[in-house]
This record gives sequence, C-alpha cells and structure tokens, in this order.
Amino acid sequence: MLAGYLPVLILAIIAVLFAAVTLFVSNFIGHKKPSEDKLLPYECGNVPVGTARERFPVRFYIYAMLFIVFDVEVAFMFPWAVLFKGLGLLGLIEMAVFVLILLLGLLYVWGKGALEWE
Repeated sequence: MLAGYLPVLILAIIAVLFAAVTLFVSNFIGHKKPSEDKLLPYECGNVPVGTARERFPVRFYIYAMLFIVFDVEVAFMFPWAVLFKGLGLLGLIEMAVFVLILLLGLLYVWGKGALEWE
C-alpha cells in the first residue's frame, strides 16, 4: 500500500532539493553590492510614502471574508455542473436550495449594511 506513495515521495524530495540548490547557487554566484537605493522598500516604482504600520478599517477585512465565503461556495458548483445530467431532478433541487441559502446570506449581509462603501 505504501509503495503507491513512493512516486509522490520522490517528487517531493526532488522539489525540495531543486529549491535548495537553486537558492544556494543564486546566493553563491549572485552579486552582493547593497546600496541605499537597493535597501529601500519597493512600492510600484515610487518612493514609499507614510509608514507600513498604518491601520486599515475593519470593512476591508469584512469585504475580504465575504468574498472568500462566496467564492468558495461557487467552487462547489463546478462538480455539480460536471455531473448535472447524472444527478437528475433531485440534483437540480439540491442546487436550487444551495443557491437559495447563498442568496439569503447575501441579502442578510446587504441588509446589515456590510456591503456599503463609505
């Protein structure tokens, strides 16, 4: 049974060795001439403005969490779409209930004002 995992183990060892060798070789043959310009934080080619310790309003995190929730739920629809013909009417009803629950969740967060940008 464990023999089936041997190719995966070999691939993992090759991947780790490749990463280690690449980092070692680039560190060994790379140029090391630090300057003041090279040590500056990079911000899209512009000189950084302000501090990196700036606080963001919580609404950014709420948007991110809502996006992840609805994005992951949409990912569950792909296997259903692939097997749609084989699932028949029961599969269609189950997906309709699933989408209805998602819509109720969307209406709830919309009603709470979580989607309002101020």
